[in-house]
Amino acid sequence: MARSSRKDEILQAALACFTESGVDATTIEMIRDRSGASIGSLYHHFGNKERIIAALYLAGTGEYAAMLEQGFASVRSAEDCVKLLVTSYVDWVVANPDWARFVLHSRGRVEASELGEQLREANRVHYQRIFAALADYRELGQLCVMPADCFASVVIGPSHDFARNWLAGRTQTPLADCRDLLAQVAWDSVRAR
Repeated sequence: MARSSRKDEILQAALACFTESGVDATTIEMIRDRSGASIGSLYHHFGNKERIIAALYLAGTGEYAAMLEQGFASVRSAEDCVKLLVTSYVDWVVANPDWARFVLHSRGRVEASELGEQLREANRVHYQRIFAALADYRELGQLCVMPADCFASVVIGPSHDFARNWLAGRTQTPLADCRDLLAQVAWDSVRAR
């Protein structure tokens, strides 16, 4: 959360509360106390705790998507593009472990919430941008042919799995140390043979 607005301060406070107490145990009052916001400000910006959860989730995934979009402007090959998908993800998770933990555990809750459609739309736009960035390379035959809905799992799956284990404290190797290896694995998995 780069800029510091009252809304961002509330989201940062919510993340701290969710990290310390868990999402279910966190109350609006706890978020209010932590952020220093008035109850009116909380309700003005979000309306309720479920909207805070959804806003925090969408802000996190949006930040990763923005990193990726920025990176797409400088890639010059299919390999760079695929590796960027992994390195941006790893970099975001390493820089934001509490936020990443929250995102990994809250997707279903946000999908089921009143803002679930907003999440689905954000995901649709995100994947559309990824496939647009890869379109020319795909057309040139530089990527293996596979179903589009399988591609993301093949590319990000190993990184996502390792990140989950790292965030849960189940790995001895730091996630950042595996960044380039995971990027290479992704490229090797989807490059045309």
